[in-house]
Amino acid sequence: MNRTAHILIVEDDREIATLVSRFLRNNDFRVKTVANGREMDVALRDGRFDLIVLDLMLPGEDGLSLCRRLRSDGAMPIIMLTAKAEEIDRILGLEMGADDYLVKPFNPRELLARIRAVLRRASAQGQPEIGESVFLSFAGWKLDKAVRRLFNPAGERVALTGAELDLLLAFCERPRRVLSRDQLLDLTQGRAAAPFERSIDVLVSRLRQKMESNPREPEMIQTIRSGGYMFSPEIEAG
Repeated sequence: MNRTAHILIVEDDREIATLVSRFLRNNDFRVKTVANGREMDVALRDGRFDLIVLDLMLPGEDGLSLCRRLRSDGAMPIIMLTAKAEEIDRILGLEMGADDYLVKPFNPRELLARIRAVLRRASAQGQPEIGESVFLSFAGWKLDKAVRRLFNPAGERVALTGAELDLLLAFCERPRRVLSRDQLLDLTQGRAAAPFERSIDVLVSRLRQKMESNPREPEMIQTIRSGGYMFSPEIEAG
């Protein structure tokens, strides 16, 4: 990024918050730590942040509720921290709109790698190469790659998380091709975070809910048995 990224850490464990904030500052990030949702709201009102590291288990309003609320207000990248390793907690985090997750205990270097990967996807993918088309159109929908915004056939903006938009871009740039889950993971996350197997399924489900007239019988994002997924619309650039 062109400026020092500002990270907001929402973590009630003072030892973890101190360790992570010190490590990130030593790696050239600006950092602010808060202990709960109320303090998070104050920080967001008073400052500008590029990414939120959000603990799942918090006093008062929990991380899932905060994540859902953050997503209703915008598309700021969110990495969720959880002490629970069960798949259901990770799925819930993605369903609420988290861009990535990390299970405690974790190595601060792994968190650093994930923060950099999420910020890189959020910034670099929003800057088209010279000569590359900025707009992609399909089935009445329009995707503006420059500002990373999606508009439905009525011209209304449809809010997408960073992870959802990355997946939609991967589909739009490879229409009518069967893409396996492994391929989609590589294209969207680069496997830097070793995401779990069902993360792509969760994100596909979220896109279908937002884009398909009948998510139970999808027409645009089709499931290919034993293959993966295929984006069926014809793409027009420009």
